[in-house]
Amino acid sequence: MMGILKGIAAWLYGIGVGFRNWLYDMNILRSHQMDIPTICVGNLAVGGTGKTPVVEFLVRNLSREYCVAVLSRGYRRRTKGYIEVQVGDSYRKVGDEPKQIKRKFPEAVVVVCENRIEGVRRIKEEHPEVGLVIMDDGFQHRSLSPSVSMLLSDYSLPPYHNKMLPAGTLRDSPSQLYRASVLIITKTPKNLSPLDRELARKELNPSPYQSVFYTDIKQCEPTPIFSDVAPARIPEGCKVIAFAGIANPDRFFDSLSQRYTVVDKIVFGDHHNYKVRDIRKIMESLELYGKNVVVVTTEKDGVKLTSRKYIPERLQRRLFVLPIEINFRDGDSDKLIQKIKNELKDKKI
Repeated sequence: MMGILKGIAAWLYGIGVGFRNWLYDMNILRSHQMDIPTICVGNLAVGGTGKTPVVEFLVRNLSREYCVAVLSRGYRRRTKGYIEVQVGDSYRKVGDEPKQIKRKFPEAVVVVCENRIEGVRRIKEEHPEVGLVIMDDGFQHRSLSPSVSMLLSDYSLPPYHNKMLPAGTLRDSPSQLYRASVLIITKTPKNLSPLDRELARKELNPSPYQSVFYTDIKQCEPTPIFSDVAPARIPEGCKVIAFAGIANPDRFFDSLSQRYTVVDKIVFGDHHNYKVRDIRKIMESLELYGKNVVVVTTEKDGVKLTSRKYIPERLQRRLFVLPIEINFRDGDSDKLIQKIKNELKDKKI
């Protein structure tokens, strides 16, 4: 019965989404081109397809030529409206991902605003030096027409094999793939064969104007959150307690298990807001497994655990995050950057 109800709800949701897209396609609802170049990084599904590592990649590579700003909704923040993110801001004020980006790129302008048009307008008004705005998760915001649209798709769940919410994880129709000029297949397996690559490409059925890129996640060396009291890297022979509050945490746990002896895995919900009882649960595990153990979490979780007054001193000395970066197969990162530059040049405002 529940499956039937979800199927009906998904059908109704799909009709609503399709009607809205039709209104934009017919120009009954208007999409606005801003007078500053914009790049949209989005996806069709809810959950972790890897948008934040792609945004960070773009900031890292495009800042050499452009003064870059990042615009995000600030998912699950407790505030509304336009806020410019500062390094010391609480994730409750600006959202976990915008805070993570600002901590990595303190010189970049990072803004949260649920109204994308208002956000770009304010950035241009308050930071006239900015020459490029990167929108994190803006594909469904059709009121703004970006200069370049990038769409991410999880290798393990192609759009045409998925279902609309709530029966599946799609929040937009696969028919909207056409709006992106860059298609990025994320989380590809390490042993991706030429045949697997071609099959994944065919699943997206790209048009000639669309470029397809294949990526996986590069795990960097764990780093301490409190570097003044913790060692610079995990000491040799340490066991690991791993915890995460992200969508699809299995990859995080698996990557740690390949490098360390993981003695405990603690799972929280996506975008989890940590409370005293959660810290107590982590401390109980730390006490259970003794002195020769450290605690490792994701970057997105780590930005929520930077306040010393909530983190016991013993945990501060053993708390690490595992940074990740997007990795383009076959060294295609330069090819992607060049394509973006060409499109920005063609659509020069």
